[in-house]
Amino acid sequence: MDLKEIKFMNAGLLFVATLLFVKILSVVLASKGRKRLPPTVKALPLIGGLLRFLKGPIIMIGEEYRKLGSVFTLKVVNKRITFLIGPEVSAHFFKAPEAELSQQEVYQFNVPTFGPGVVFDVDYSVRQEQFRFFTEALRVSKLKSYVDQMIVEAQDYFSKWGESGLVDLKYELEQLIILTASRCLLGMEVRDKLFADVSALFHDLDNGMQPISVLFPYLPIPAHRRRDQARKKIAEIFRTIINSRKSEGRYEDDMLQCFIDSKYKDGRGTTDDEITGLLIAALFAGQHTSSITSVWTGAYLLRHREHFSACIEEQKGIMQKCGNGVNHDVLSEMDTLHRCIKEALRLHPPLIMLLRHSHREFTVKNREGVDICQPAAAYFQDPDSYDPSRFATGREEDKAAGAFSYISFGGGRHGCLGEPFAYLQIKAIWSHLLREFDLELVSPFPEIDWNAMVVGVKGKVMVRYTRRRLAVDS
Repeated sequence: MDLKEIKFMNAGLLFVATLLFVKILSVVLASKGRKRLPPTVKALPLIGGLLRFLKGPIIMIGEEYRKLGSVFTLKVVNKRITFLIGPEVSAHFFKAPEAELSQQEVYQFNVPTFGPGVVFDVDYSVRQEQFRFFTEALRVSKLKSYVDQMIVEAQDYFSKWGESGLVDLKYELEQLIILTASRCLLGMEVRDKLFADVSALFHDLDNGMQPISVLFPYLPIPAHRRRDQARKKIAEIFRTIINSRKSEGRYEDDMLQCFIDSKYKDGRGTTDDEITGLLIAALFAGQHTSSITSVWTGAYLLRHREHFSACIEEQKGIMQKCGNGVNHDVLSEMDTLHRCIKEALRLHPPLIMLLRHSHREFTVKNREGVDICQPAAAYFQDPDSYDPSRFATGREEDKAAGAFSYISFGGGRHGCLGEPFAYLQIKAIWSHLLREFDLELVSPFPEIDWNAMVVGVKGKVMVRYTRRRLAVDS
């Protein structure tokens, strides 16, 4: 091989080496600039993970969490749902402004039920003003008057029980919650004269919110037709009540009156349709969640008698200090009962997912190499056990991993406004039961009903009761 050929070969090798170097460099630079997307759950073509998700969302989420970590994406038909599991990756979800992560798009299926012009059918600025109406209707001075009404309803309802008997606690508490909500939220006109009619109409509204409604809220199915008819009749009932109050100059101490008196920043008052829609939204937000949590609280207290006994002792101490009366301030002292309710809610949140629509990309940090083998519930000690003391002073596991360790009532910008109302309502019921009855769970511990939009208690919860009055020295 002569010198000319050697130079030609060297030039060729240099050219190839240069091309190879450029290719490698471009790949490296591209990988650095490429955004790292969350791993995607393996799923069927077209329908994606829909069937698996509907069969058992918590099971599916738990399985994929252990395999993929705290952030992963599930394709469902034409949607991509990215899950953020655990407080370390949830901060942006709870803190992000509406322009980045919004509620409106994902909760559009509520519009036929709540009605036009309220909550998720208005832009963010109007929705914020309407949420202000809720805040004003749930301020402490109002809550104190609501508690008085809750106590009256509980006393009246349980006075109809005999000296002893067997009841379905789930049914009983559902009925009492509806009565209490009617009295505090919808007003005495509904509670005293129209309860049966309005309750039946709300039942049709409730049944009109099916799983299929999330994807197709206006699908012409019988449940949706009954929903729309019920919504129209409810609007007529409240229009009559509102007009009657205004014409007679009559004022009542309930949420309906708060909405009648509410005004937007520009001075405009609320319309009859807006008032009706806000009342429906309030009832939907609180009725199921409170009744479900009341039942789970009772089931756990009656299963774990040591906690039942602790609540009894707390009632004795409060009665010794405050007497036999119960009001807002007395309920606020029931820390043991509060923790028992909170723990039931941790184990069985009625709303198992909080949803937002993402308008732009954002980045979260996970614990690389640790998340895959550590379930989210590990933020709590022995997470599957019922242990109300985990919230006690000095332990406070609900704060151990930061602000979003405990999110049964949501958090951040969209935390639940009705949290104080819910705790007071459930405490009012259970403080009465603890003081007036011996209770025993006779049916098996209840299972979870995954088929409902709001995840609740499956089947009956049979309880045997014996009437007795709790004495301080007993």
